[in-house]
Amino acid sequence: MDVKNPFESPNTFRLHRAEYVAAWVAVNVLLIMHWSEIHWLPAIVLFAYIDLIGYIPGAIAFRRSSNGWISKNYYIAYNILHSQITQGAVIVTWGLTIGWEWALLAIPWHIWGDRGIWGNFLKTYDLPFEPHETPGYRRLIGSISYGRPIDEPASQSAPATGATGVPVQ
Repeated sequence: MDVKNPFESPNTFRLHRAEYVAAWVAVNVLLIMHWSEIHWLPAIVLFAYIDLIGYIPGAIAFRRSSNGWISKNYYIAYNILHSQITQGAVIVTWGLTIGWEWALLAIPWHIWGDRGIWGNFLKTYDLPFEPHETPGYRRLIGSISYGRPIDEPASQSAPATGATGVPVQ
């Protein structure tokens, strides 16, 4: 993945997840070390509100949808609530107004667990709200990495297509 190719291969996706797993493990160590100092009611609220507002409404709408498409507002809510920027602001605001406490670790534990353990990152409008394998992604990955000799140019293994995806002659 780079600035000209903003997608991940299966391998870079696993590596990206591994970085979040490492951070999640570090948070687990801190949680264990400070277990008796954690205020559990705030920790549970800080953990749960992210999905109560940012995921569950969209998941319900997706399951109720006859064709799998739902309002972009659900994607926006998910992305805002699962953003490290948003949650960093929540942590700083809580710390400065209520006080710094170990319960705040519930937020990175949630976000980094979602990304590292479950593989859930921010959502794009162009895919179903819930994870579903997309044939177009499989074709893309196949055309750039699988099934062709290393020295064969990509242009020989897959026909060129125009902006609409129609093969160019």
